[in-house]
Amino acid sequence: MNRARLSSVYILWPTVFGENNGIIIKKNKKSGGIESPVNILFIGDVVGKPGRKALRSLLPDIKRTHKIEFIIANAENAAGGRGLTHEVMDELFNLEIDVLTMGNHVWDNKEIYNFIENEKRLIRPANYPPDCPGQGYGIYRAGIDRKIAVVNLMGRVFLQPLDCPFRVMEELLQEIKEQADIIIVDFHAEATSEKLAFAHYFDGRLDAVLGTHTHVQTADARIFPGGTAYITDLGMTGPYDSILGMDKAMVIQKIMSQRPVRLEVAKGPVQIEAVVLNMDENTNKVNGIERISQVLSQ
Repeated sequence: MNRARLSSVYILWPTVFGENNGIIIKKNKKSGGIESPVNILFIGDVVGKPGRKALRSLLPDIKRTHKIEFIIANAENAAGGRGLTHEVMDELFNLEIDVLTMGNHVWDNKEIYNFIENEKRLIRPANYPPDCPGQGYGIYRAGIDRKIAVVNLMGRVFLQPLDCPFRVMEELLQEIKEQADIIIVDFHAEATSEKLAFAHYFDGRLDAVLGTHTHVQTADARIFPGGTAYITDLGMTGPYDSILGMDKAMVIQKIMSQRPVRLEVAKGPVQIEAVVLNMDENTNKVNGIERISQVLSQ
């Protein structure tokens, strides 16, 4: 049975962060304890100011409706459409996003070199060369003492020739599998075939493989036979009337002229696209994956 279903909009009580043995813990202020079960929201690529506006406007109702306990977002385009600054990162964390992932634009804003090494809630693709600053995964706590591993990897088809994401994930699994109850991978890749191959290869060993990078949400959210939740691409959180978040006229000019054009983030209505993972409170396995796609008009 396919347990994926289309959804529209999901609340998180105010939270505080603490640390215990290097693992970030998320506790519930209202109850003084830790809530169960865990519903996890993963937000597609946040693009510039419009993407952050969409989060401020739409995220509270999504959290409330779906009882979200843990939030991940891809932030590689969150500052001006390319890269991430400390100010923008803080803005996203102030929206109660727990973990930020990145991708091929991770180094586009040079300011990131000043903070990526020490901010454990920010991860970049783990298959970059070993001497790159930052970390490729983190382990965080939510719900009733659940430990959630979030891994960031990048594909190689039509992208930079980084280390093999399959082999890197195999190595990481040896470190992570005994420490984490839930393992979620942001697989930042261009080719659908590579994303599907990765998810099928790790079916049953990872709890979710969620694609990012293309900025177009796909209609293939499902749970594989081994129990791994999958979607080819989460989509984009940013300008709705755009081409992948950028101004339409500029993108068309660039394509038709075949000359360099400095692209700018589009204006107008904004959207949020994401998925919700419904986790079984007893087994920590994914019970369902639901797509979210909402547009906020001007």
